[in-house]
Amino acid sequence: MLVSQIIESGFPLLTLTDKVVFALQLMDDYDILHLPVISAEEKFVGIVSKDDLLDANEADTLSSIQTHFIVASVFPEEHFLAALKIAGRFDVSIIPVISRSGEITGCIRRKTLIQVLASFLNVEEPGAMVVLEMDKRNFSFGEISRLIETNNAFITQLNTYTENTTGFFIVTIKINRIEISDIIATLQRYDYVVRYYFGEEEYENELKENYDLLMTYLKI
Repeated sequence: MLVSQIIESGFPLLTLTDKVVFALQLMDDYDILHLPVISAEEKFVGIVSKDDLLDANEADTLSSIQTHFIVASVFPEEHFLAALKIAGRFDVSIIPVISRSGEITGCIRRKTLIQVLASFLNVEEPGAMVVLEMDKRNFSFGEISRLIETNNAFITQLNTYTENTTGFFIVTIKINRIEISDIIATLQRYDYVVRYYFGEEEYENELKENYDLLMTYLKI
């Protein structure tokens, strides 16, 4: 999904000549912790945070704290993950979207990014999760996919990252099945280290079925 597909218009824009007290009032009105600031030429100059405003003199203009601005933005044609990267790196509640010439065309709220990310990760789709740890050089999507498919299942989502504390390459897999005991056994048989997994195993289903039968019997 592109930034242009989730951009929001209607956000107020601050100028360098606006007073600190005015900026604080706008943030309260819009229930937000950051706002973009533009120059007299209507070019984006940065994001001002509420924390920096609270530390400033209310009568001062925003130009007095310009050195504290967060200079970060995205272009409309970028992938939404570029905006997510900025939100995470700078801990901002909005991400300005600017044109190639520097004008602000809109903003993206952080909560919108979370909603889009949830859709991107397909979190609403039922399925089990498996987390593997390995050396990066041993990672093979083809082999992992093949092993899962031998158990009449397939991968619906796969994400990777390198864990800073251990250096392990962490592979998180979502599978289109809930019961995955056979898949776990297959992966372990091929020496994959399963850090943890989340699924509803057969014995849990049997336990629930037996409980339901018992409750039905007791109601007779």
